[in-house]
Amino acid sequence: MPGALHGLRVLDLTSNLSGPYCCMMLADHGAEVIKLEQPGKGDAARQMPPFVNGQSAPFMIWNRNKRSVAIDLKRDRERFLELVDGADFVVENFRPGVMARLGLGWEAIHARNPRAIMGSISGFGQTGPYAPRGGFDLIAQAMSGLMSINGPADGPPFRLPIAISDVAAGMFLAFGLLAALEARHRSGQGQHVETSLVEAATSFCVYEAAHYFATGTRPPRIGQQHRGSSPYQVFATADGFITIGASQQHFFQALCGIVGLPELAADPRFASVAERVAHNGALVAALAVPLRAMPSAHWLAALEAAGIPAGPVLGFDQVLTDPHMLARGMVAETTHPLTGRFRTLGVPVKLSATPGAVRAPAPHLGEHTEEVLG
Repeated sequence: MPGALHGLRVLDLTSNLSGPYCCMMLADHGAEVIKLEQPGKGDAARQMPPFVNGQSAPFMIWNRNKRSVAIDLKRDRERFLELVDGADFVVENFRPGVMARLGLGWEAIHARNPRAIMGSISGFGQTGPYAPRGGFDLIAQAMSGLMSINGPADGPPFRLPIAISDVAAGMFLAFGLLAALEARHRSGQGQHVETSLVEAATSFCVYEAAHYFATGTRPPRIGQQHRGSSPYQVFATADGFITIGASQQHFFQALCGIVGLPELAADPRFASVAERVAHNGALVAALAVPLRAMPSAHWLAALEAAGIPAGPVLGFDQVLTDPHMLARGMVAETTHPLTGRFRTLGVPVKLSATPGAVRAPAPHLGEHTEEVLG
């Protein structure tokens, strides 16, 4: 069955992760995504390790379901504009101003195809004092405030080891493009949609923004603690680590009985969520003692029986072989001509009537040039 976005054509001029991730989402749900790459070089992500038979495994994950056309935007401007004639979306993540200098900025795209929607991702956005700067996930994590709150409470700032601003910006741009598509149904006109890595990362810091707006003070780094819930964190067991989310009153009272400390439920320091957050250190210290005495399986079984949200801390060798993840289709498989059978992440958004799917592997550089331009 065709995906929900079947019939839409996307020109993907992006590289690395943020823009390709956005276009991957559109491709997974049926859009025709044509990846335009510089001849002889291609997307820089093609050089990212690890490799499988010389092919970049990261590149293959977020460039699946696409076709590749090798084209020089400087020399083949008119051929590119011919592709724009039939495009619904034109997506780029160059530094602001690059597309305009090529004569391919928003004004040129809109003049050529008034229905086309242009999407842009940059480090800091198309406007503002920092717009000319280049940006990577590392810098966005630092300048969004995200890094300042991550890590041990008494330690230095930490970078999240995932490219969170890249992925978030890609997701936000995909949302923006589809919002603009809905607007086009009414107006008949395309528009320019843009976001940035730093805005995407900042948008995730909702608790921290609430803290600052309410108090005018910098949110402290609190390590494992949650700003508005307690107990709600990682606990060590006799053989590993588990997570427990028992902030709601009935969950907390049940947890106290399970760990053999019913007196905690009557302690005035822990009488409400706000009190438990204020005295989280004392509460966690008390809970940690019995939890370390028994293995994870013992506690997870007891917590599940009581309906208390809990789970083990899993490594990716466990996550990507977990029966639930497999049942939910979060591991998909395709066949690449050079690597053979290749596993990739599945489609996380499930549509009941027009589901997305991994239909094709990532393309070779320029694999579809003649097919598309011809």
